[in-house]
Amino acid sequence: MSKFPKYLAAGVFALTCGSPLWAEGYGLGRVALPEEIAAWDLDVSPDGTGLPPGSGDVWTGEEIFADKCAACHGDFAEGVGNWPKLAGGRGTLDREDPLKTVGSYWPYLSTGWDYINRSMPFGAAQTLEPDEVYAILAYILYSNDLVDEDFTLSQENFTSVAMPNAEGFFVDDRLTSEQHFWTAEPCMQDCKETVEITMRARVLDVTPEETAASEAGTESGADTTETAEAAPVAQEEQVEEAALLLDPELVAQGATVFKKCKACHRVGEGAKNSTGPALNAIVGATAGQVDGFRYSKVMAAAGEDGLIWTEAELAAFLAKPRAYMKGTKMSFAGLRKETDIEAIVAYLKSLE
Repeated sequence: MSKFPKYLAAGVFALTCGSPLWAEGYGLGRVALPEEIAAWDLDVSPDGTGLPPGSGDVWTGEEIFADKCAACHGDFAEGVGNWPKLAGGRGTLDREDPLKTVGSYWPYLSTGWDYINRSMPFGAAQTLEPDEVYAILAYILYSNDLVDEDFTLSQENFTSVAMPNAEGFFVDDRLTSEQHFWTAEPCMQDCKETVEITMRARVLDVTPEETAASEAGTESGADTTETAEAAPVAQEEQVEEAALLLDPELVAQGATVFKKCKACHRVGEGAKNSTGPALNAIVGATAGQVDGFRYSKVMAAAGEDGLIWTEAELAAFLAKPRAYMKGTKMSFAGLRKETDIEAIVAYLKSLE
């Protein structure tokens, strides 16, 4: 980030608070104090200039992120609704609908530090301590597969983190390369022989798309919530039937814990693959065998080698997926409480 905005902000602040000329001429305001100007001096440059001392590790960042960021950005930085996704999108920048995230698009890690420190959390900006900002940023890096789970981000190693799109930006040279556009006489009529639509807003996920089925349901007065609620209702019935052989309280607890997984995985009647595979009947199944899902090479190989998702294997995987299986595509950091792991395994068993 350029230093120019800082000087501009400080200058405006000084003017509104009163430079000597203003104070003497109009009797308004006063000269800004050094500590007031320093309060505006928050920006961090790509070379680390402006970073305060501090550090934060991935696991601490996960806890802070879950508490202060997940409501908008999801437990795994996958985004909630139209709130920004912070993870994923690698290799999509050349597509019609690129996913621009910290891992796929941002060229400098300093942008993340500066923005989180200056503007987040939403509604409570500048309430985070430096160690918290380091930790949150470490977790976002981990969610983008840019660091390992034992990584600690600090002022000392900040500039050593290589962002994938660091070379994807270039200096804006339009003043010279496109100068002829601004010096020629502007065209005001019949400037193009033909005009065509090259992209629709729905590609950018900003325009709702109504289907014939939804329109028919609206016209007939059908209750559209009935269809939307059918899958959860079917899922609940399935859970209740299977739970007769399990501890009902443990299954219910597992259903609550599974909310952390719903961003990527579907369960219940009619469940389809999403970011992750559907998990019906996963307990006792061979790893990497859900039809239609494209697994990582290591997961597919594990299944071919005979890995079965027993309760014990699932528990080990859910505790630390990336430590259990190096190279897995699963971005979830893991469940830290044994009680949560036991509960979610019971819940998955109830869905067989």
